[in-house]
Amino acid sequence: MIIIILALVHAELGGLFPVTGGTSRFPHYAFGSFAGATFGWFSYLQAAAVAPIEVEAVIQYLAVIPGAGVGGLFNNKGVLSWEYGIPLAVVLVIICTYMNLVGIRWLAKTNNAITTWKVLIPVLAVFIFLLFKFHGGNFGGGHAGPFFVKGAAVKTLFQAMPAAGIIFSLLGFEQAVQLGGESANPQRDLPRAVIGSILIGAAIYVLVQIAFIAALKPSVLASGGGWQGIPGHLTNATLHNLTAAPFATLAAVGGLAWLAWIFRVDAFISPGGTALMYLTSASRISFGLSKNGYVPEVFERTSTEKIPVFAVLFSAALGLLFLLPFPSWFALVAVVTSASVMMYAAAPLSLGALRRSKPDLPRSYRLPAGEIVAPIAFVFANLVVYFSGWGTYSALMAFMVIGAILIGLSFTFHLNQHQPRLDWNAAPWVLTYLVGMGVISFVGAFPGAPGLYVPKGVGLFNGIFGLNHTLVGGKGTILPFWWSMLVVIIFSLLIYAWAISTRMPSDKVDEYVRDVYPPPLAE
Repeated sequence: MIIIILALVHAELGGLFPVTGGTSRFPHYAFGSFAGATFGWFSYLQAAAVAPIEVEAVIQYLAVIPGAGVGGLFNNKGVLSWEYGIPLAVVLVIICTYMNLVGIRWLAKTNNAITTWKVLIPVLAVFIFLLFKFHGGNFGGGHAGPFFVKGAAVKTLFQAMPAAGIIFSLLGFEQAVQLGGESANPQRDLPRAVIGSILIGAAIYVLVQIAFIAALKPSVLASGGGWQGIPGHLTNATLHNLTAAPFATLAAVGGLAWLAWIFRVDAFISPGGTALMYLTSASRISFGLSKNGYVPEVFERTSTEKIPVFAVLFSAALGLLFLLPFPSWFALVAVVTSASVMMYAAAPLSLGALRRSKPDLPRSYRLPAGEIVAPIAFVFANLVVYFSGWGTYSALMAFMVIGAILIGLSFTFHLNQHQPRLDWNAAPWVLTYLVGMGVISFVGAFPGAPGLYVPKGVGLFNGIFGLNHTLVGGKGTILPFWWSMLVVIIFSLLIYAWAISTRMPSDKVDEYVRDVYPPPLAE
């Protein structure tokens, strides 16, 4: 529900401003350059980090193929090894970079084929498992046992949303927003793409989870004390394979070897295709940041095929940097989820502001009760960030320093002719918002996973951040669970009201949107 509400907010904004790199530009139009630069960098961070996430997924599946003789990709801590894992990840990112530079038309055709495959294979899995391996008793009663940690069912559910990849799996709708300016009829196509993608994706993922639960052997649950006892019942090797390649392992154990191999092929195509498209998305977001004047103008320079070459190369390089402090899939997912939701948090703020600043601009889709939905969406976004925990939030803020340095250098040396005057009116609430969420995360009930993982010998990160292996952990005990939730809600509503009160006036919005609506329509 959280992602659907945020997607509907983006559907209106995407139809209102059908521009390349949309999520990085909405707050720019609503609040000016300071807010736009801040939330635009969140947008860029999450997109740039997805490619290495999916590359790690490919390597993770590769490491568990039986008889492949692939070893040494991960060390005993479950992170990519410097001997084989990191070099392979670099090679795969380079391949994605090359494919992005070949041409947007070829990429679009490739993406269509990959998207079709990514939909058909999960549907096939659902059909096969429900038809041949269905065990209804796994869903409750009898030997099924509890799903959640005893005495903390609600907290477990909330904590799993960012940490287990639940939110991450539904973030694909943003691709329609980022590439909206390249559509033949963006005002018509954008809302349809945003809403359709989230509904189709959610339906497929729910059905896939149902199929997985139903296909597990009841004896595994009965002998292991329910869902929580599965780790103690399975051998270490089987448990590792079930975690790293769940459907392939399930099919192999269930005697469907042919299906297991299809899943293993899918394990390369699906995450590989996602890495390919998110590298495209990251380059378009940096293109949007440059168009707004935040980063050097070189990011918006394109080839004869309209490909932002430097933006693609820089996005790939930044993505590789994430592999240094986050060389595990779960650590990267938590950070990207938080960066994504921080980016999404700007959308309801922008919607609320633009509903008041420019109520008459043409909207191909108008969110019903948008004035009410917008603050609710902002609250939901901040709750997800809070559920990620202090470790994730602190690491995310550390990476914000890179953006501050890049934007600061661009402004200092005037590296972009579109460089705007910084709109400081938004600075007080933006800074209060970022610091406030950090304080709540630090003292709240979700300490989360450790922050930056720094391998021994990587002196660069130790020197810059003064780290040993992780950032300092949050307290996690000062604010009880339910009280901390209430604090986040109240804090979010106060920030929302403050932000709306400092929105840009109508004439200033006209000035900022002339690249979308030239005069006299903007007037």
